[in-house]
Amino acid sequence: MIAFLNPHSIKFRFTALGIGLVLIGLVARLILGPPVVSAQVQELIAAQQHSIASYIARDVDQHVRMRLNNIEALAQQLPPALLADPARLQHWIQERQRSSPLFNSGLMVVHPEGRGLLGEFPVIPGRAGLDYRHSDWFAGAWRAHGAVLGRPARGRASGDPLIIMAAAVRDDRGNPRAILAGVSLLNTRGFLDKFMEARLGDSGGYALVSPADKLIIAASDPELVLQPTPAPGLDALHDRAMMGFRGSGVSVNAQGEEELATMVEVPHTGWFVVARTPMAEALKPAIALRQYSLRTSLVVLALLSILFVLLLPRLLRPLDQASSAIRAMADGGQPLAPLALERQDEVGQLVRGFNLLVARLQTQEAALKASEARLAFMAHHDPLTRLPNRTLLETRLQLAISQSRIRDNQLALLFCDLDGFKAINDEYGHEVGDAILVQVAERLLDGRRSGDTVARLGGDEFVLLLTGLEQAELAARAVAEQCLAGIRRPFLVQEQEQHLGISIGITVHEGGDASVSRLLSQADMAMYQAKRAGKNSFAFYQDLPGPS
Repeated sequence: MIAFLNPHSIKFRFTALGIGLVLIGLVARLILGPPVVSAQVQELIAAQQHSIASYIARDVDQHVRMRLNNIEALAQQLPPALLADPARLQHWIQERQRSSPLFNSGLMVVHPEGRGLLGEFPVIPGRAGLDYRHSDWFAGAWRAHGAVLGRPARGRASGDPLIIMAAAVRDDRGNPRAILAGVSLLNTRGFLDKFMEARLGDSGGYALVSPADKLIIAASDPELVLQPTPAPGLDALHDRAMMGFRGSGVSVNAQGEEELATMVEVPHTGWFVVARTPMAEALKPAIALRQYSLRTSLVVLALLSILFVLLLPRLLRPLDQASSAIRAMADGGQPLAPLALERQDEVGQLVRGFNLLVARLQTQEAALKASEARLAFMAHHDPLTRLPNRTLLETRLQLAISQSRIRDNQLALLFCDLDGFKAINDEYGHEVGDAILVQVAERLLDGRRSGDTVARLGGDEFVLLLTGLEQAELAARAVAEQCLAGIRRPFLVQEQEQHLGISIGITVHEGGDASVSRLLSQADMAMYQAKRAGKNSFAFYQDLPGPS
C-alpha cells in the first residue's frame, strides 16, 4: 500500500490512464499470441524431425551401400572354379561370412538356373531347395554388372522379414556363372534393428518406406513391418510423399489423428524415412502456454484494472525509451547490450532485469556455439579414438583424388585390420579393447605428416591416406613397415602386456579418374590378401592374383 501512495512510484502513476490500454493489450495477447506460438512450435518440431530423420536416412544408406559394396567385392573374389567343388565352395563362403559378417542371415550361392543352392553359410533348413528363378534380385543380378538390392519380403524358409542383396559371379569373359546373395534379417541385430527400436517423443516414431514397392520396410511399430502403404486418397501428404515430395506437413494416421510428419530421402535406394509425432503431443507446449496465459491474464487484468487511470502516455515515457532500445536490439538496428541504469524506481528494476537477461543470453550464445562446434566434430570423428570417421575420410579421399589429378602427383591408401584383437576383446572385455584401440590410433598417428589422414572405420579397422606423393609405392611401403613395427610393440593395459599384429592392404593412385568406393575396395581386398598370406604383413592391390 505504501508503494501505491508514493507519488514517485510508477505504480501510483499507472493508476491514472492505464486501465484501457492494459485491457486492450491483454485481450490482443490472448487472441494473437497462441496461434503464433503454435506455428513456431510446429516449425521447431518439424526442424527437429528433419534433422533426426536425415541422420537416420544417412545411416540406413551407409548400411545398404556397405553391404552392396561387400557383396559385389565378394562376387568378384569368388573363383568360378569353386562352383564345381561344393566342399571348397562351402569352406570359402564360411570363411567370408565369419571374417565380414555384414549379412546376419548369411551368404548363399544360387545355382545359375535358379533352382537350389550350390552352397550357403549358415545352413538354413529349407533354403537350399527353393526356386529362385522368379526372385527380383536373382533376375536383376543376372543382368547387372554390379550388386542389386532386392525387394524386402518375408523369407520363404524362415518366415522372417528380410532383404537380399546379390551380385553375379562371372568368369574371365564376363559371363555369369552363379549368383552370390547376402541375406539380412530386418528384425535382428546387424542391420535395421536400431531403427526399429527408435522412438520419437512419447508416442511418435519412424518408418522406412519403399515407394516403388508400396511397402513399409521397417518401423518403430513392429506390426507395420512389411505391410503395404496406405491406399491412395486416405492421406494427401502420404500420397505426395509416394510421388516424390520430401519435407514436412500434417498427415492423418489410420486412427484419424493428425500427425506432424517429415519425409527424408534415403540416397541410392529410392526409399524414404518418415518421422512422425502426433499433433496433440507436438503442440503440448503451445497449449500449456495458452492456458497459462489465459489464467495469468485474467489475474493481471483484475489487479491492474483497479490501478490504471488516464495519465498513461506521459507517465510511461521512461518505459517507452527502454522499450524502443530493446526493440531496436531485437530488430537488429543496434547490437545487444545492457541499458544505462539512470533510475531507482520500477523502470530501473526493469532495466536491471533486462541487463541480467542480456548477460545470460550472451552466456547461452557462447555455450551454444561451443556445443555446435562439438557436434560438428563428433559428426566427422570417431568418439573413441577421435580420429576422422568414414564420412570425413571419404570427403578427404575425394579431395585428394581431385588434387592428385590437378597437381600430377600420387596418393596411397592403406587399409589396416588388427590381427588378434577380437580374442583380446572377448577375453578381457571392451574396456581393455577400447584402451588398446586408443593406443593403436596413437601409434598409427606417430610420424604422419600434417597432410596425411588416419581414420577409423569402426571395430578394429583403420585407414591411412597419404597424399601429395612422388613415389607412392615406396612411401606406402615405408609407412606400412613403420605401422607393422609400431603395432608389434606390446600394449600395456591394466598392468598387463597384450600383443597384436596388423594386416595392411595398400592401393596406389597415380592420377586420373577414380571413385572413393573403388579405392577403398581395392585396399580392402589387398588387406584380405595380406591376411591370407599369414597376417601381420602388407600386400599391394596390384600384386593380387587374378581369378583362377
